[in-house]
Amino acid sequence: MEIRYHGIFLTALATLALTFSAPSNANNEQQVSPVVDPQIARTDIEEAQIDSDDFEFGVYGGVISIADFSSTSLVGAKLAYHINEDFFSYFKYGTATAGETSYEKLSGGAKLLTDEERDYQLLDLGIGYNLKGETFVSQNLTLNSAYYFTLGAGTTEFGGDDRFTVSVGAGYRMLLNDFVTVQIDMTDYVFESDILGDPETVHNLAFTLGLSVYF
Repeated sequence: MEIRYHGIFLTALATLALTFSAPSNANNEQQVSPVVDPQIARTDIEEAQIDSDDFEFGVYGGVISIADFSSTSLVGAKLAYHINEDFFSYFKYGTATAGETSYEKLSGGAKLLTDEERDYQLLDLGIGYNLKGETFVSQNLTLNSAYYFTLGAGTTEFGGDDRFTVSVGAGYRMLLNDFVTVQIDMTDYVFESDILGDPETVHNLAFTLGLSVYF
C-alpha cells in the first residue's frame, strides 16, 4: 500500500513540474531577438526622363576650321525628329565668314575671294544613332545622357559655288530636365574645292556647343 501511494505522489509532482516549466520556456522564446536586423535605408534618386515629344529644335555655336582659310566662328540651328530611342533624323543649318589664306596675308593685299564669296553657309540632312547612358551629377541626381554618331549629306555655299558635302560627326548629349538638352558636337564637312587651283577634297572640322528643346 505504501508503494502505491509513493507512486501516485511522484506522478503528481512530475505533472506540476511540467505545468510550471512550459510557460517559462515560451516566454524565453518570445524574448529572443534576431541576431541580424536587415533594415537598409533607401536613397531616392531623381532621374530626368526624355519628354514623350519626338521633335527637337536647337541652336548652336562654335568654331569651324575652313580648309586654307583658317578657323572662324560658326553659328546655326537644327531640327531633329527622334524616330525611336536609338535613331533620329536631323536637318542642320550653319553660317560663318571665312578669313584670309596664308597667301593673302603674305602678298600684302591680293584677294582670292570677295567679301560676299567669303560667306560660308552649310545645309546638312542626315541620320544619327544614340548610345544611351547616364551621368551622375550628385548622390541624389542622375541625368540621362547619350553619345551619338551622325552621317549626313547636303550642300556648302562658299567661294561663289554650291558644293555637294558629306558630313560625319559624333557628339555627347545630356538632358537637363524632361525637355531641355545640352550637347557637344564634332563634325567633319567634306567636299571638293578648286578655289586655290586644282580640285581637291577638303575637310572642314567644326566643334560646337548647343542647347535644344523637345516639343
